[in-house]
Amino acid sequence: MSRTTVTPATAARERVFAMMDADGDQVITRHDYLSRIDRTVLATGRAEDDPLVVAARTEGIKAWSAMDANDDGKLTFDEYNAWVGADKFDNICRFALGALFDLTDADSDGALDKAEFMALRTALNNSAGNAAAAFDALDADGDGRISRDAYLASIRAYIVGDSSPMGEALY
Repeated sequence: MSRTTVTPATAARERVFAMMDADGDQVITRHDYLSRIDRTVLATGRAEDDPLVVAARTEGIKAWSAMDANDDGKLTFDEYNAWVGADKFDNICRFALGALFDLTDADSDGALDKAEFMALRTALNNSAGNAAAAFDALDADGDGRISRDAYLASIRAYIVGDSSPMGEALY
């Protein structure tokens, strides 16, 4: 992960990359990436034939295929950093992340309570302490709920280097 200029976006992407690199070997493999879905399915207790599980797997595979442009089954930080950005988030990542959000939204009301948020983010490889702090940072109105739109907007902001209190707490 050597580079000369560290921008806020690059620093944020390093932290996100490290979270997705499940085994810490400096490479995100197809297994690393798609196992996030497996862990979320386990955390929610949903069956494999649940339409939300099918959607999450479909969107996850689409996202992985887009990221792994050379189809070698792995992604280095330099490849990830060159690929990810606002356009990729808007057209690819938000669908994969949104499908995982929906999978965790037990009552399908478009919002996660703290328990649902914790289940999602710990399944995605964040520590429980960071996930709890991220929920609190994103729950600005204190109603104990995080909307899908606010969640995705906060991740997008973090990835592009904008202010994201949730992102700062989460990663």
